[in-house]
Amino acid sequence: MSCCYQNYESLLGRLILAGDELALTGLWFEAEVENDILAAADLPGPDLPVFRQTRAWLDLYFSGRIPDFMPSLQAHGTAFQRDVWELLRQIPYGETTTYGAIARELAARTPQGRMSAQAVGGAVGRNPIAILIPCHRVIGRNGTMTGYAGGVQRKEWLLRHEGYLLL
Repeated sequence: MSCCYQNYESLLGRLILAGDELALTGLWFEAEVENDILAAADLPGPDLPVFRQTRAWLDLYFSGRIPDFMPSLQAHGTAFQRDVWELLRQIPYGETTTYGAIARELAARTPQGRMSAQAVGGAVGRNPIAILIPCHRVIGRNGTMTGYAGGVQRKEWLLRHEGYLLL
């Protein structure tokens, strides 16, 4: 089966879910996607099991509860991007990390022993599954709110929602 789309109305506006029979492959804020995807999300389509699981996860999350399950995710990207996204998934609810900390973690795994925080930032910015792969939990080294594809205001909202006290 090819990719299917579905809408989800959140406290932060419309989210677009993308998935197939196996996994969720995308979750974006409405402003991040092209018009043809928005149109596809508006068409009646199959209510895939992964869409039901994702809606249940999001319902719990936006109600202030910490979901105790994760829908199957399949984020498509380079090996480096997938490594970064896997580290993002390990950031606990209500906590943050920095691009530099992720770069140091990855550097410890590489023969060169070096990794650029800017390269990590590029991979974080290409995360195709917002919120569930929590790129909003990555902040600048001095605690600043750096860019977020859904907008910095949404990033701040998500962090406050999780109980993270912003500076």
